[in-house]
Amino acid sequence: MTRKRMFVISGALITILSIFGVLHAQLPDQGQTKTQQETVPLRGKSSYTPVVEQDFPDVMQKMSAAKPTIMQRQQNLLNERYDLSDNPATGVTMSRGKPVQGGVRVKLPSGVTWQQLATMSPDQIRDKGIFPKGFLPLPHPNHPEGGMVFPHFHIEEVKQQEGRDLTRFDLDFDIPDPFLPEFPAPIYLTTRPDLGDVSQGKLVTNQNFYELFNGILNPKQLEGLRLLVTPFAQQQFNLTADRRSVKPSMGVTCFDCHANGHTNGATHLVGDIRPQEFRHRIETPTLRGVNNERLFGSQRALKTVEDFTEFEQRAAYFDGDPVIAQKKGVNILDRGSQVHAMAEFEELLDFPPAPKLNVFGKLDPAKATPAELHGQEIFYGKGQCSSCHQPPYYTDNYMHNLQAERFYKAQMINGMMATADGPIKTFPLRGIKDSPPYMHDGRLMTLDDTVEFFNLILGTKLTDQEKKDLTAFLQTL
Repeated sequence: MTRKRMFVISGALITILSIFGVLHAQLPDQGQTKTQQETVPLRGKSSYTPVVEQDFPDVMQKMSAAKPTIMQRQQNLLNERYDLSDNPATGVTMSRGKPVQGGVRVKLPSGVTWQQLATMSPDQIRDKGIFPKGFLPLPHPNHPEGGMVFPHFHIEEVKQQEGRDLTRFDLDFDIPDPFLPEFPAPIYLTTRPDLGDVSQGKLVTNQNFYELFNGILNPKQLEGLRLLVTPFAQQQFNLTADRRSVKPSMGVTCFDCHANGHTNGATHLVGDIRPQEFRHRIETPTLRGVNNERLFGSQRALKTVEDFTEFEQRAAYFDGDPVIAQKKGVNILDRGSQVHAMAEFEELLDFPPAPKLNVFGKLDPAKATPAELHGQEIFYGKGQCSSCHQPPYYTDNYMHNLQAERFYKAQMINGMMATADGPIKTFPLRGIKDSPPYMHDGRLMTLDDTVEFFNLILGTKLTDQEKKDLTAFLQTL
């Protein structure tokens, strides 16, 4: 075949294919719509935070002026959901004596009782719109903005000790003091149980950690504690103009949220969900007993406390945005020395004493009341609590999906989309009375609320007396 003839044949094939292409385009749709052929649109706004700074005085003036309206909106939401009166449970205190708030504080819809709700299916409750609002996910005080927010008592103490100001000009913490952990919280060490509370009633900071712990910790553990009370740049507290503190800030410490290795109730938004309105509020979990845990982060399923420690500094401090982290001064910890030292100290933090429990983590019949013993029976039986919370530390180190969204329709609440939570890790229940509020986002103010929530979600149909006794048992852990 000559070269000229090959060009003629090739040209004819191209012509035929072109005609076929035109004809194919004119044929009826074969299942591929125009929309499917177009570029897939973004599922939400960009995951990235703008890097360009706005004029700081203008931003501060604008956000400061908006603060009263934002905080009033959040306060209205809390008052609509909960009874926030100071009404402690009789004879129940946290480890250092702060009263534990008692009673169910979640408000019911008008004309509905807990007994009626317990007889209804999730579909019926959802369709009637009568799922208690206090059982819905709880938004951040300013959900569209997010960021770390600290209780006023912690802000005041840090300011007094260090001169570092954790006040935000755009918003304040929202949950009232009676529903937060005691402050400062006691510190118990697995290595020195004979000493009891080693904090001596003080908030541990970079001003006093050495005098409090020198001679108790080894040098590596002492170095880990030093890093845990050292401020490092964070999204809202840093040296750039893109901050939420009036003055440039050295940042925050790990113990600004996990105060004394426990929690002060400080809140934030998880960094691993986008867009912004789908991010979950997260209440700071305690670090007590962290050496018994095998999952870290409410949903991230990090496998070691070292992973969690490094992740918090590199990502969670900056909403999971590495570009912003670099700009604001991310502190890259050395994994082999600094992270390891921090984790070694964290793993010394013990649960508070529970004098009514035996070595297996169950009640000693000689020390417990009949109500507490009955509550334990409910915990391991009808209440189904032990399906996830197993002794002695009352966790199974798994993640579970409660599927609470069965009971309500997705809805926007103060800038947050209340929808499915997804799987959440099982938090330990040892020392639980010291760690209000409850659930990963702090939506439940008391243990009584928590019992009522799970009675509805799990469909256990507990009687009023069974609920009271179960709460009594939880208070012994």
